[in-house]
Amino acid sequence: MLTKKFYQTLLGHSFNIPVTVNYWDGTSETYGDGDAQATITFKKEIPMSAVTKNASLALGEAYMAGDIEIEGPGKFPIQTVLNAAYASAESFMRDSKWRKFIPKQSHSEKASKHDIQAHYDLGNDFYKLWLDPTMTYSCAYFNSWDDDLETAQKNKVMHILRKLNPQPGRTLLDIGCGWGTLMLTAAKVFKLKVVGITLSQEQFDYVNQQIKDQGLEDVATVILTDYRELKTDPFDYVTSVGMFEHVGQENLGLYFQDVARFLKPNAVALIHGITRMQGGANNAWLNKYIFPGGYVPGLAENIQHIADAQLQVSDVESLRRHYQRTTEIWDENFNAHRDEIQQMQGESFTRMWDLYLQAAAASFESGNIDVIQYLMSKGPSGAELPATRDYMYL
Repeated sequence: MLTKKFYQTLLGHSFNIPVTVNYWDGTSETYGDGDAQATITFKKEIPMSAVTKNASLALGEAYMAGDIEIEGPGKFPIQTVLNAAYASAESFMRDSKWRKFIPKQSHSEKASKHDIQAHYDLGNDFYKLWLDPTMTYSCAYFNSWDDDLETAQKNKVMHILRKLNPQPGRTLLDIGCGWGTLMLTAAKVFKLKVVGITLSQEQFDYVNQQIKDQGLEDVATVILTDYRELKTDPFDYVTSVGMFEHVGQENLGLYFQDVARFLKPNAVALIHGITRMQGGANNAWLNKYIFPGGYVPGLAENIQHIADAQLQVSDVESLRRHYQRTTEIWDENFNAHRDEIQQMQGESFTRMWDLYLQAAAASFESGNIDVIQYLMSKGPSGAELPATRDYMYL
């Protein structure tokens, strides 16, 4: 009875839409006025002690195990529920009294390699099922809201590279190059000499094969290394997409110092990553199951680190709505191959990944997280950039 009362208190004011909760004892309650827009079903009692220790971890694990089901009329019922929770000021997703234990993280080079490989080395065959053909695993850019995902990912790459105002024959370093789309586009379209670095063996092998297949051996190189260990002459341009979320709060300042180290005087960098307007945060469930060692920095935190590294900010752009749409498309693609993925990875993994993608979409939709592109230079702000932003949209 005490546990039931606890859940009634926990969920009673947690949503800004009417939600029906089916409890493990067969009773149901609808919280909020009007017809329910989503239904949460507890198939078994989740111990109160686990939820008070860490709500996101306990409830996330319960969903993975099938002990909680979330249903609704739309394609993204989990997203609907979590977005409603983020929007409610009294929700356990926002109230500090529910934010308890966060596991201690390590960001040594050994730990970072393990963390990256734990996520990105699940296998290229897995990612090919739900990413677009460019194998781009970061926020797309929709020139038109009707763009398909492949078009939008190509748009994103071009949007980043145009911001650099790249000149043929110059050099570019891509820190955390993923499956190589950005660096190889820079080589082919903008005639740059490019180097990409990654900690993922799967990505390293894939990019190497792409370099050979596209005949880019003279202008493109990929290196399997930690960016902190890279010994190199400085570059004219540096890009890094979806990278700083992995370095850890304690290493953010050093990361931006390394960006500065890799740049020639007056050179330009474009750093793209998930950021929180409200300040930095991490999540125990995400840290344990999706992004070990992950930390989403705050906007002011990043700007301070950029200034401390003696880099000059030329432009800051939010792409939050673009990432919401990207994750929604990923989840649609994922669920289109759900049976195949479940055969490959098992039911718990499949439920976990669906939860992750919809939770990410909800976080972007609600403004709990954002994605920001930081354009910066080493030296007088934008010395080699045009005086207006028009050049970015040619």
